[in-house]
Amino acid sequence: MKNLFFLFILSGLVLNAQKKPVIQKAEIVRIETILASDEMQGRKVFTAGIDSASAFIEKEFAKSGLSYYKDLKNYRQEFTVKNKNANNVIGILPGISKPNEYVIFSAHYDHLGTVAAEGDTVYNGANDDASGVTAVIALANYFRELGSNERTIIFVAFTAEEVGGFGSRYFSKSINPDEVVAMFNIEMIGTESKWKKNSAYITGFEKSDFGIILQKNLKGSKFKFYADPYTEQNLFYRSDNAMLAALGVPAHTISTSKMDDEKNYHKLSDEISTLDLENMTEIIKAIALSSESIISRKDTPTRVIKR
Repeated sequence: MKNLFFLFILSGLVLNAQKKPVIQKAEIVRIETILASDEMQGRKVFTAGIDSASAFIEKEFAKSGLSYYKDLKNYRQEFTVKNKNANNVIGILPGISKPNEYVIFSAHYDHLGTVAAEGDTVYNGANDDASGVTAVIALANYFRELGSNERTIIFVAFTAEEVGGFGSRYFSKSINPDEVVAMFNIEMIGTESKWKKNSAYITGFEKSDFGIILQKNLKGSKFKFYADPYTEQNLFYRSDNAMLAALGVPAHTISTSKMDDEKNYHKLSDEISTLDLENMTEIIKAIALSSESIISRKDTPTRVIKR
Protein backbone atom coordinates (compact mmCIF):
# COMPACT_ATOMS: atom_id res chain seq x y z
CA MET A 1 0.00 0.00 0.00
CA LYS A 2 2.85 2.36 0.89
CA ASN A 3 4.51 1.67 -2.48
CA LEU A 4 1.28 2.43 -4.30
CA PHE A 5 0.99 5.71 -2.42
CA PHE A 6 4.49 6.82 -3.42
CA LEU A 7 3.85 5.70 -7.01
CA PHE A 8 0.73 7.88 -7.06
CA ILE A 9 2.68 10.88 -5.77
CA LEU A 10 5.48 10.30 -8.31
CA SER A 11 2.99 10.05 -11.15
CA GLY A 12 1.45 13.33 -10.10
CA LEU A 13 4.83 15.03 -10.07
CA VAL A 14 5.68 13.72 -13.54
CA LEU A 15 2.36 14.88 -14.96
CA ASN A 16 2.80 18.27 -13.38
CA ALA A 17 6.33 18.59 -14.79
CA GLN A 18 5.08 17.77 -18.28
CA LYS A 19 2.29 20.34 -18.18
CA LYS A 20 3.09 23.38 -20.31
CA PRO A 21 1.72 26.91 -20.20
CA VAL A 22 -1.07 27.69 -22.64
CA ILE A 23 -1.00 30.70 -24.96
CA GLN A 24 -4.59 31.91 -24.83
CA LYS A 25 -6.37 33.70 -27.67
CA ALA A 26 -8.01 36.06 -25.18
CA GLU A 27 -4.60 37.28 -24.05
CA ILE A 28 -3.47 37.76 -27.65
CA VAL A 29 -6.59 39.80 -28.33
CA ARG A 30 -6.02 41.92 -25.21
CA ILE A 31 -2.44 42.82 -26.06
CA GLU A 32 -3.05 43.37 -29.77
CA THR A 33 -6.12 45.54 -29.11
CA ILE A 34 -4.15 47.91 -26.88
CA LEU A 35 -1.10 48.18 -29.14
CA ALA A 36 -3.20 48.84 -32.25
CA SER A 37 -5.66 51.22 -30.58
CA ASP A 38 -6.20 54.83 -31.67
CA GLU A 39 -4.85 55.88 -28.27
CA MET A 40 -1.36 54.83 -29.42
CA GLN A 41 -1.65 57.39 -32.28
CA GLY A 42 0.09 55.13 -34.78
CA ARG A 43 3.24 54.69 -32.62
CA LYS A 44 5.38 56.99 -34.77
CA VAL A 45 8.94 57.43 -33.51
CA PHE A 46 9.57 60.67 -31.54
CA THR A 47 5.88 61.10 -30.64
CA ALA A 48 3.73 60.77 -27.53
CA GLY A 49 2.07 57.77 -29.17
CA ILE A 50 5.24 55.69 -29.24
CA ASP A 51 5.99 56.74 -25.67
CA SER A 52 2.61 55.28 -24.68
CA ALA A 53 3.41 52.07 -26.54
CA SER A 54 6.80 51.81 -24.83
CA ALA A 55 5.19 52.32 -21.42
CA PHE A 56 2.68 49.56 -22.14
CA ILE A 57 5.36 47.08 -23.27
CA GLU A 58 7.47 47.91 -20.21
CA LYS A 59 4.48 47.23 -17.98
CA GLU A 60 3.89 43.89 -19.67
CA PHE A 61 7.54 42.89 -19.26
CA ALA A 62 7.33 43.80 -15.58
CA LYS A 63 4.20 41.64 -15.18
CA SER A 64 6.13 38.78 -16.79
CA GLY A 65 8.89 39.18 -14.19
CA LEU A 66 11.61 39.81 -16.75
CA SER A 67 15.02 41.07 -15.64
CA TYR A 68 16.76 44.14 -17.04
CA TYR A 69 19.21 43.86 -19.92
CA LYS A 70 22.88 44.10 -18.98
CA ASP A 71 23.53 47.29 -16.97
CA LEU A 72 20.21 48.99 -17.70
CA LYS A 73 18.26 50.27 -14.69
CA ASN A 74 14.88 49.66 -16.37
CA TYR A 75 13.51 48.09 -19.56
CA ARG A 76 14.40 51.08 -21.76
CA GLN A 77 17.53 51.01 -23.92
CA GLU A 78 17.81 54.71 -24.72
CA PHE A 79 19.75 56.34 -27.55
CA THR A 80 19.42 59.23 -29.97
CA VAL A 81 18.48 59.30 -33.64
CA LYS A 82 19.24 62.55 -35.43
CA ASN A 83 19.56 64.27 -32.03
CA LYS A 84 16.14 63.02 -30.94
CA ASN A 85 15.50 60.59 -28.08
CA ALA A 86 14.36 57.03 -28.83
CA ASN A 87 14.34 53.73 -26.99
CA ASN A 88 14.10 49.99 -27.47
CA VAL A 89 12.28 47.98 -24.80
CA ILE A 90 14.23 44.95 -23.56
CA GLY A 91 13.65 42.27 -20.93
CA ILE A 92 15.50 39.02 -20.26
CA LEU A 93 15.03 35.59 -18.75
CA PRO A 94 18.47 34.49 -17.50
CA GLY A 95 19.57 31.06 -18.65
CA ILE A 96 19.83 28.24 -16.12
CA SER A 97 23.06 26.61 -17.31
CA LYS A 98 24.28 28.88 -20.12
CA PRO A 99 23.48 32.48 -19.17
CA ASN A 100 25.95 33.82 -21.74
CA GLU A 101 24.30 32.08 -24.69
CA TYR A 102 21.41 34.16 -26.01
CA VAL A 103 18.21 33.47 -27.93
CA ILE A 104 16.37 36.60 -29.06
CA PHE A 105 12.67 37.15 -29.76
CA SER A 106 12.06 40.52 -31.37
CA ALA A 107 9.64 42.77 -33.22
CA HIS A 108 9.42 46.49 -33.92
CA TYR A 109 6.82 48.56 -32.12
CA ASP A 110 6.99 51.78 -34.12
CA HIS A 111 4.71 52.54 -37.04
CA LEU A 112 3.64 55.50 -39.19
CA GLY A 113 1.68 57.78 -36.86
CA THR A 114 -1.25 59.86 -38.03
CA VAL A 115 -2.30 61.80 -41.12
CA ALA A 116 -4.45 64.88 -41.60
CA ALA A 117 -7.58 63.58 -43.29
CA GLU A 118 -11.33 63.29 -42.96
CA GLY A 119 -12.50 60.18 -41.18
CA ASP A 120 -9.79 57.72 -40.15
CA THR A 121 -6.51 59.49 -39.34
CA VAL A 122 -4.51 56.81 -37.47
CA TYR A 123 -2.10 54.32 -38.99
CA ASN A 124 -2.86 51.68 -36.36
CA GLY A 125 -0.28 49.19 -37.66
CA ALA A 126 -2.23 46.23 -36.29
CA ASN A 127 -0.37 43.79 -38.50
CA ASP A 128 2.76 45.93 -38.95
CA ASP A 129 3.96 45.27 -36.35
CA ALA A 130 1.66 45.22 -33.34
CA SER A 131 1.15 41.56 -34.22
CA GLY A 132 4.86 40.85 -33.80
CA VAL A 133 5.11 42.75 -30.52
CA THR A 134 2.05 40.91 -29.24
CA ALA A 135 3.88 37.67 -30.00
CA VAL A 136 7.01 38.81 -28.15
CA ILE A 137 4.99 39.70 -25.03
CA ALA A 138 3.04 36.44 -25.17
CA LEU A 139 6.25 34.43 -25.57
CA ALA A 140 7.81 36.23 -22.61
CA ASN A 141 4.85 35.14 -20.50
CA TYR A 142 5.06 31.59 -21.86
CA PHE A 143 8.75 31.01 -21.26
CA ARG A 144 8.69 32.73 -17.87
CA GLU A 145 5.95 30.36 -16.75
CA LEU A 146 7.70 27.37 -18.33
CA GLY A 147 10.85 28.23 -16.38
CA SER A 148 13.20 25.78 -18.06
CA ASN A 149 15.31 27.89 -20.42
CA GLU A 150 18.93 26.73 -20.31
CA ARG A 151 20.00 29.66 -22.48
CA THR A 152 19.19 33.28 -21.70
CA ILE A 153 16.20 34.60 -23.64
CA ILE A 154 16.13 38.25 -24.68
CA PHE A 155 12.78 39.81 -25.55
CA VAL A 156 13.14 43.09 -27.41
CA ALA A 157 10.74 45.56 -29.01
CA PHE A 158 12.71 47.71 -31.45
CA THR A 159 11.96 51.31 -32.27
CA ALA A 160 12.63 53.26 -35.47
CA GLU A 161 12.40 50.29 -37.84
CA GLU A 162 10.13 52.23 -40.16
CA VAL A 163 12.67 55.06 -40.52
CA GLY A 164 15.80 53.00 -41.11
CA GLY A 165 16.20 50.21 -38.54
CA PHE A 166 17.93 52.43 -35.99
CA GLY A 167 16.69 50.46 -32.97
CA SER A 168 18.08 47.12 -34.08
CA ARG A 169 21.29 48.78 -35.24
CA TYR A 170 21.88 50.27 -31.80
CA PHE A 171 20.99 47.00 -30.06
CA SER A 172 23.36 44.99 -32.27
CA LYS A 173 26.25 47.15 -31.04
CA SER A 174 25.41 46.34 -27.42
CA ILE A 175 25.78 42.56 -27.66
CA ASN A 176 28.52 40.15 -28.70
CA PRO A 177 27.11 38.45 -31.83
CA ASP A 178 29.22 35.35 -31.17
CA GLU A 179 27.14 34.77 -28.03
CA VAL A 180 23.80 35.00 -29.85
CA VAL A 181 22.66 31.51 -30.79
CA ALA A 182 19.52 32.50 -32.71
CA MET A 183 17.17 35.40 -33.36
CA PHE A 184 13.45 34.97 -33.96
CA ASN A 185 12.33 38.28 -35.46
CA ILE A 186 8.56 38.39 -35.84
CA GLU A 187 7.03 40.65 -38.47
CA MET A 188 3.40 40.83 -39.63
CA ILE A 189 1.80 37.54 -38.55
CA GLY A 190 -1.81 38.73 -38.29
CA THR A 191 -3.05 37.56 -41.67
CA GLU A 192 -3.08 34.15 -43.32
CA SER A 193 -0.06 33.24 -45.43
CA LYS A 194 -0.27 32.15 -49.07
CA TRP A 195 -0.64 28.60 -47.71
CA LYS A 196 -3.67 29.70 -45.63
CA LYS A 197 -4.02 28.86 -41.92
CA ASN A 198 -1.45 27.19 -39.67
CA SER A 199 1.52 28.26 -41.77
CA ALA A 200 4.20 30.93 -41.94
CA TYR A 201 7.48 31.50 -43.73
CA ILE A 202 11.05 32.15 -42.65
CA THR A 203 13.22 34.68 -44.47
CA GLY A 204 16.73 33.67 -45.46
CA PHE A 205 15.76 30.02 -45.03
CA GLU A 206 18.77 28.77 -46.99
CA LYS A 207 21.31 30.84 -45.05
CA SER A 208 21.39 28.57 -41.95
CA ASP A 209 19.65 25.43 -40.67
CA PHE A 210 17.47 27.55 -38.35
CA GLY A 211 14.36 26.80 -40.42
CA ILE A 212 15.13 23.09 -40.65
CA ILE A 213 15.33 22.89 -36.85
CA LEU A 214 11.98 24.65 -36.51
CA GLN A 215 10.38 22.33 -39.06
CA LYS A 216 11.73 19.29 -37.22
CA ASN A 217 10.29 20.49 -33.92
CA LEU A 218 6.85 20.91 -35.49
CA LYS A 219 6.79 17.46 -37.08
CA GLY A 220 3.47 15.80 -36.30
CA SER A 221 1.72 19.11 -35.59
CA LYS A 222 -0.79 20.85 -37.84
CA PHE A 223 1.55 23.80 -38.36
CA LYS A 224 4.18 24.22 -41.09
CA PHE A 225 7.02 26.65 -41.66
CA TYR A 226 8.04 27.30 -45.26
CA ALA A 227 10.92 29.05 -46.99
CA ASP A 228 10.32 32.67 -47.96
CA PRO A 229 8.40 32.66 -51.28
CA TYR A 230 9.16 36.34 -51.96
CA THR A 231 12.94 36.17 -52.32
CA GLU A 232 12.93 38.79 -55.08
CA GLN A 233 11.85 41.33 -52.45
CA ASN A 234 14.93 40.73 -50.25
CA LEU A 235 12.87 40.50 -47.06
CA PHE A 236 15.80 38.93 -45.19
CA TYR A 237 17.56 42.31 -45.41
CA ARG A 238 14.49 44.50 -44.81
CA SER A 239 13.64 43.80 -41.18
CA ASP A 240 15.35 44.00 -37.79
CA ASN A 241 17.02 40.59 -38.15
CA ALA A 242 19.36 42.01 -40.80
CA MET A 243 21.76 43.80 -38.44
CA LEU A 244 22.68 40.67 -36.47
CA ALA A 245 22.51 38.41 -39.53
CA ALA A 246 25.22 40.56 -41.11
CA LEU A 247 27.37 39.71 -38.08
CA GLY A 248 26.88 35.97 -38.55
CA VAL A 249 23.94 35.35 -36.23
CA PRO A 250 21.29 32.90 -37.50
CA ALA A 251 18.79 35.75 -37.35
CA HIS A 252 15.63 35.23 -39.36
CA THR A 253 12.21 36.83 -39.66
CA ILE A 254 9.00 34.83 -39.30
CA SER A 255 6.05 36.27 -41.22
CA THR A 256 2.80 35.44 -42.97
CA SER A 257 2.53 38.65 -44.97
CA LYS A 258 1.59 38.11 -48.62
CA MET A 259 4.03 40.69 -49.93
CA ASP A 260 2.67 40.42 -53.47
CA ASP A 261 -0.90 41.08 -52.29
CA GLU A 262 -0.98 42.64 -48.80
CA LYS A 263 -3.89 45.07 -49.21
CA ASN A 264 -3.46 46.90 -45.92
CA TYR A 265 0.33 47.25 -45.85
CA HIS A 266 1.28 50.79 -44.73
CA LYS A 267 -2.32 51.93 -45.07
CA LEU A 268 -4.88 53.38 -42.67
CA SER A 269 -6.85 50.17 -43.11
CA ASP A 270 -4.24 48.09 -41.19
CA GLU A 271 -6.60 47.68 -38.23
CA ILE A 272 -7.34 44.86 -35.83
CA SER A 273 -10.59 44.05 -37.66
CA THR A 274 -8.51 42.81 -40.61
CA LEU A 275 -6.56 40.25 -38.55
CA ASP A 276 -7.23 36.55 -38.03
CA LEU A 277 -6.54 36.45 -34.30
CA GLU A 278 -7.33 32.75 -33.98
CA ASN A 279 -4.72 31.90 -36.58
CA MET A 280 -2.30 34.42 -35.10
CA THR A 281 -2.57 32.64 -31.75
CA GLU A 282 -1.68 29.35 -33.43
CA ILE A 283 1.34 30.96 -35.08
CA ILE A 284 2.62 32.18 -31.72
CA LYS A 285 2.10 28.70 -30.24
CA ALA A 286 4.09 27.23 -33.15
CA ILE A 287 6.95 29.68 -32.59
CA ALA A 288 7.05 28.68 -28.91
CA LEU A 289 7.07 24.96 -29.69
CA SER A 290 9.55 25.17 -32.55
CA SER A 291 12.05 27.21 -30.54
CA GLU A 292 12.22 24.99 -27.47
CA SER A 293 15.08 22.75 -28.60
CA ILE A 294 17.22 25.84 -29.25
CA ILE A 295 16.35 27.37 -25.89
CA SER A 296 17.06 24.07 -24.11
CA ARG A 297 20.49 23.74 -25.85
CA LYS A 298 19.53 20.56 -27.71
CA ASP A 299 19.97 22.38 -31.01
CA THR A 300 22.31 25.16 -32.14
CA PRO A 301 21.66 26.63 -35.60
CA THR A 302 24.54 27.05 -38.02
CA ARG A 303 25.95 30.52 -38.45
CA VAL A 304 25.11 32.84 -41.31
CA ILE A 305 28.17 33.59 -43.44
CA LYS A 306 29.15 37.16 -42.63
CA ARG A 307 28.79 39.61 -45.45
